[in-house]
This record gives sequence, C-alpha cells and structure tokens, in this order.
Amino acid sequence: MELIFLGTGAGVPGKQRNVSAIALSMLQERGAVWLFDCGEATQHQILHTNIRPRRIEHIYITHLHGDHIFGLPGLLGSRSFQGGNTPLTVFGPEGIKSFIETSLAVSQTHLQYELHVKEIEEGIIYEDSGFKVEAIRLQHGIPSFGYRVIEKDLPGELLVDKLKELGIPPGPMYQKIKNGSTVEWQGAVLRNEDFLSAAKKGRIVALAGDTRYCDASVRLGREADVLVHEATFAEDKAEIAYNYFHTTAKQAAAIALEAQAKRLIMTHISSRYQPAEEEQLLIEAKEIFKNTSMAKDFYKTEIPKR
Repeated sequence: MELIFLGTGAGVPGKQRNVSAIALSMLQERGAVWLFDCGEATQHQILHTNIRPRRIEHIYITHLHGDHIFGLPGLLGSRSFQGGNTPLTVFGPEGIKSFIETSLAVSQTHLQYELHVKEIEEGIIYEDSGFKVEAIRLQHGIPSFGYRVIEKDLPGELLVDKLKELGIPPGPMYQKIKNGSTVEWQGAVLRNEDFLSAAKKGRIVALAGDTRYCDASVRLGREADVLVHEATFAEDKAEIAYNYFHTTAKQAAAIALEAQAKRLIMTHISSRYQPAEEEQLLIEAKEIFKNTSMAKDFYKTEIPKR
C-alpha cells in the first residue's frame, strides 16, 4: 500500500504544486488504485508516475470546489481512450453526479466502461472482504468529507511446524485449515484457530478534505497509520484559516496528536508560501507532533503492514 501525492497545493495551480489529488496504490492488495480528489491537470500529473488510469477502480471526491474536481472529466475520458474497460465508481457529495453527467454530455464524451456515481452521506460508503471506507463530514464552506480507509484484519500465518509435529504432511489439508475448515486427522478434530498465529491488524489511512480544525477531523484520524490533513496556512494566518474554513499546520498537528495517529502528512499548502517559507509550517507542526512530514507533488510513501 503506497500513497502518491499528485497535487498538494491549495486553490489554484502553482509552479511547484498542482491542485489536490492523491492516489492510494493497492496493486499488491487488490490490483487497483484509488484516487482521492481530482483537481485540474491530474491526468497530466499521472503521466509522471507509474499509475495506469485503467487501474483506477474508485475515485473519492471530498467536496465540490473546483480545485478538487476540475480534472475529473478529462481523466474519465482519457481512461476510456486508453483502453480502460473495467468499471469505475466515483464517490462524492450531492452534486457530483450532475457535474460528471453534464460535463460528459456537453463534451459528447462516450465512455467504453461502466461508470457508477454514488452521492454520499456520512457513514460507511463502501465495504468488501478486504476493505471498508467510512466518510466523515468535516467543517468547510460547502459539504466536505474525509475518508477513512480501513483494511480488515488479515488471518495469521499457518503454524506449519505444529502440523508437522502431528505427522500431517503438507498438502490440501493445510489449505483447508488455513481457510477455516474443521478437519479430522486420525480421529482428532483440528480447529484452525489452534494452528494459526495471531491475526495481523489491518492498516488505517485517513484522508481529510478541506476543513477547519474540528472534532470530526480527530475522529477521522483516530489511531490511523497515516493521517493526511490539509495545512493551508502558518499559525500567524490562523484567523484567515478560520474565516476561509481551513486549517493551519499547527492545528493539523494538534489533530494528529489528539487522534493518536502514528503519522501526519500535511498537504493543501497555500501558494502564498514559497519553498523556502514552507519550512516554517513544518517547524510549527513538529513542535506539536514530531512524526510530521509535508507532501510535495510526486512524493511517495509506503504504508507498512502492522
């Protein structure tokens, strides 16, 4: 599981930072990529990575401000032109369906794959055997959500040595025990829980949309392996941050600390800060939460298994 930051700026594209888009690559876990927001020129940013649009399975939109959605029509069309034929689902607040349908209809873009658009409310919005995604409404000028991606616990390893001690040779019986079947061996009933190590705890990745400092952000990041949170301004602009429904770097760090997240990655940095000035945001955050980093465009980071 790997995070790839495609755009890390706030509001408008800049020379150093494009607008918001983050990919969660899960090629090993499910052979797919999930995209969080799709600002203008996201498909251009993808060209500089190893991401293949046909591998994008889900797109999660946090809110409907242009710097988070204007790249959607182009990416959806290009995915089709490039041979993507597997279904794609877009999740987002009310209005996302109208935006996509109108954009594709006016431009006469015809997709060669199934496109599903699901308008969301707070709660669990997706679940399968491996993952669960929870949407949590944050505090912004328009409806804005954070997404909490929860990997389900993985079964423990098969205790092969223990089976061999009983004289059970490697073979189909090992797989049956691993899969949870009850197996009989020489008159004894073997329960799979007796031959598996402890389950491996699944990972949690929390990605916030635009928001003020709020309790919902803390709930979003609770015990997350990684909390990705906006940090639009330095602390001397706290009043501006509040008035424009944004968060300072110091506030993002306070959220991570209260949430007991393992790691904070700051993004959505205002274009008013030049690269040399951005260091101040990182300094302010690390005073509160040491395990903080600031994302730049094309920054990649693995999320190790627990």
